[in-house]
Amino acid sequence: MDDAPRSPLELLGALAVEEHEVNAALRHIEVYTMEGLLTLLWHGDTEAQQVLVTCGGGMGSLLGPAHALYAELGEQLWADQGIATVRVGYRTPNHLPRCVHDVAAAADLASRRGARQFVAMGHSFGGAVAIQTGIVLAEHCGGVVTLSTQSAGCEEAARLRAPLLCFHGDADEILPAETSFIVQALAGQGDVVVFPGEGHLLSGVADELRDRLLDWIPTHMLPNQSPDDSL
Repeated sequence: MDDAPRSPLELLGALAVEEHEVNAALRHIEVYTMEGLLTLLWHGDTEAQQVLVTCGGGMGSLLGPAHALYAELGEQLWADQGIATVRVGYRTPNHLPRCVHDVAAAADLASRRGARQFVAMGHSFGGAVAIQTGIVLAEHCGGVVTLSTQSAGCEEAARLRAPLLCFHGDADEILPAETSFIVQALAGQGDVVVFPGEGHLLSGVADELRDRLLDWIPTHMLPNQSPDDSL
C-alpha cells in the first residue's frame, strides 16, 4: 500500500478536467469533483514561473472587487510583466477549508506546469483564504495581498513567511477597517492602506488600487528558482 502523502491536486479526487483556450492569453479550466466544480481562469502562459492566484469573497468571485480587479490584473500582469494569473472559482464558496484547498490545488497545478513563485490575493472572506494559502505555499510565496479582509480564519497569520499588504476602506459597510489592523497584528508584520470614504468593494479607488498592485506584485515575486525546486 502506498502511504506517500498526496498533493492538494491529487486530494481533490478529480473525476475529469476540461480545458478551453479562450484566446492566446486566456484558458478556461474546469475540474469536476464529487464536492463541486472548481473553475480556473488562467491568464498567460501555463508554464510561467511567476503566478498570481486570486481568491473571491464568501459568495465566490472570479472578477474580484474594484471593477473586476482580478481580470484587469490578469490581463496587464501578463502583457506587461510576463506574470501569469490564475483566478479561482471555488467548489463551495464560504467553506474556508475547501476554498483554501481549491487555491492550493490551483497552485499545485501551476507548479506542475512550471510555476515556482506565487503571490496570493483575496477579497473579504478571500483574505483569509489568501493568508492560509500563503502559509501552505511557504517559501514559494513572495507576498499576500488582502482587500477588505475579514479576520476570522487569519488566526495563524504569524506562520506567514511572506510580506503582507492589506487594503481597506474606512467606510466599509460589512467589515470595518479595524479588521485589517487585527490581521496585521495577528501576522506580526505587514502594511495596511486605508482609503477614506471607500466601501467594501473599493470601487472608487479601482484605478489607484490596480496601479499600486501592478507595481507591488512584480517586486514581491521571488527570485528565479531552479526548475527542480517544486512545491
